[in-house]
Order: sequence, then structure tokens, then C-alpha cells
Amino acid sequence: MRIGVPAETAEGERRVALVPEVVGKLSDQGHEVAVERSAGAGALIPDEQYEQAGASMTDDPWDAQVMVKVAPPTGEETGRLDRDTVLIGFLQPLTNGEGIRAIAKTGATSFALEAVPRISRAQSMDALSSQANISGYRSALIGAQELGRFYPMLMTAAGTIRPATVLVLGAGVAGLQAIATARRLGAVVQGFDVRSAVKEQVESLGAHFLEFDLGGEELEGAGGYAKELTAEQQARQQELMAEAIGKVDVVITTALVPGRRAPILVTEAAVEKMKPGSVIVDLAGEAGGNCELSEPGQTVIRHDVKILAPLNVPSTMAEHASQLYARNIQALLGLMISEEGELQLDFEDDVIAGACITRDGKIVHEAAREAAAAAIAARSARR
Repeated sequence: MRIGVPAETAEGERRVALVPEVVGKLSDQGHEVAVERSAGAGALIPDEQYEQAGASMTDDPWDAQVMVKVAPPTGEETGRLDRDTVLIGFLQPLTNGEGIRAIAKTGATSFALEAVPRISRAQSMDALSSQANISGYRSALIGAQELGRFYPMLMTAAGTIRPATVLVLGAGVAGLQAIATARRLGAVVQGFDVRSAVKEQVESLGAHFLEFDLGGEELEGAGGYAKELTAEQQARQQELMAEAIGKVDVVITTALVPGRRAPILVTEAAVEKMKPGSVIVDLAGEAGGNCELSEPGQTVIRHDVKILAPLNVPSTMAEHASQLYARNIQALLGLMISEEGELQLDFEDDVIAGACITRDGKIVHEAAREAAAAAIAARSARR
């Protein structure tokens, strides 16, 4: 089987879909891996390492049976697909309706890593989690760098410096990693999540779990994601949250609802309560942001508080992000390749069926189909 690895062309994207370690394993299994020249440059992986792993370097990897990417394909790249192509990558099926429709029209079979079912046997393929780990780690470092105060308590001849206080909103993979990293740096950490089930995980990392009574309803939805709150629950949460936020030095927000705008957790009123020089690191910037004053991709100062909403945070640690992502791809390919080394897509398999977005010219993933229909409706309304 021939597997193609193109260079990523999305702005700011430094990751690469496969790294030499994984290329070597695929080559040992008898597969040909065609890597576009300089594809690994952003992750500081020279072409020579790919060649040593058994890859063939090329200017055009798009004639492969399986194409593996990080970012969704551009219009030009989509035009290179056909009915015999299998595409794997982050395809943004719930927010990229036009792009998914374009992929479907080519007849290609596509798989979105965002859609891999969150079940035990698919954990090794969970690219959302592997990349969220990096975002959480990085967010804690950004908070420490931008705060302008020490994170740990220091006892010096000149007196004692009290430790910084950090509040992490959202205790998913990114939030838990942010908590763990901030604790390693010596901060006093609190964690919050609408899902009470994560309390034990937060406390196991040495943080205090912040609890608000939002109505007693179970707020964990399918796949382990938080449910979207009602308007009344959001208002109550924001009111209680503002008081807690005003007492800390750094707030890290990680709350996302798949396919929806990120919920507002930090209102302007909450920012006004924060001490001058405090910092907010908003990891939900790509979905609009959890802070009312966030400007995606920008750093702004409002009410003497520095608010950062970085985009594509995993790409800032491209080397390790690519390593983890490539292993996710390798694990998914393991389900798609027969013992004879041939491509064999078993759509009776929950993982294969769940991750499939387009097939035989149709959008087969229900939520992606609804998103594509909404995109058509929105375009018609603009006319």
C-alpha cells in the first residue's frame, strides 16, 4: 500500500502527519510511504531522517492510496482526491460543512480523527486527547510566563513570597494537564468542571475542586464531553464563577462543546474583579473563546488583566505533537490494514464506522451531514 504524507499548508501549522519512527514501522510492514519534501521542517524533522526510515521523498505525494494529514485539505488539495483515495486527518466535520461537501463530491472515503469513538479500545487513536495534553501543558507555561509573579512559594532572606493561585476551568484532558503542570510549578491550583464525576481526578492531582450547584442534573453527555448548559444554568454559573475568578492570579479556560461556540465562563464583570496584572489563558479561542473579552489569536489587556487566546497551541510544540499524532494515525491504520498488508475497511467495526465522514460520494456521518446542510442554508440566506 502507498501512503502519502503532504506538507501542511494551513497558516501556522507546523505539525506533520507521520514522523520517521512511524514511517519506519510502516516500511517494515511492506508499505511504501511517500513524504513530500520538507514536510517535517516545521517539526524540525529533516528529510534525511525520513529517507533513513525508508520513506521515498517526493514533490507530489497525492497519488497515494491513503493520504494522511493534520489540517483539513484546502480546495486545491481536495481536488487531488478521487474515489480510490482514503483520507485521514483532522477534518473538522462539525464546523467545516463546505469542506466536507467538497470531499464527498470527489467520492473519496474520509476519516476524521475528531470522530473516533471515545471507547477504551480506541484510546490509542484519540488524537483529540493527545493534542489536548499538549495544549494543557503549554497553557500552564504561558500563564507562568505572562504573570510577572512567581508561581511557587519562596522563602528568602528578604521575606516570604506567597504562591500564585491558578484556576483551571474545564477538567478534560487539557484541563487536567494544565492542573498537573501548574502544580509542578508550585502554584496553588483549583479546578472546575460542570461534570462532578471528574472531582476525584482533579483532587488526585493535588488541586481543590471548585463546586457550584447548577441544578443537580447530570451534566456529562455522550463521549465524556460536558453537556451544553441551559441559559439559566449559564447565568448562575457565571455569577458564581465571577466571585471565584476575582480571587486568583491566573485563569486557564478549556471548556468546549463539540460543534458549538465555546461557552462563556469568564464575563467582563469577572475580569473586572481580577487583580491588576492577572492573566487569562483562553484555550477555546478557536471556538470563540471562554472569556467574553478574548480576541482569538490575540493578546489583549482589559481592566489591567492580560487575556491570551492562542490558536493551534499543539503546533507550538510541533515535534512532540507530531510524534503523538503520528502514533494515533498508526493505530487507526492498524484497523484498516489486513494481515496481508492490504487496505481492508470493515464498516462493521465501531471505530471505522464512527470515524468515517464520507463514502461513495455521500456524507455518511450524521452530525457532519447536518453541519453541511446548515452551511448550505447559511450560504443561501446570504444571497
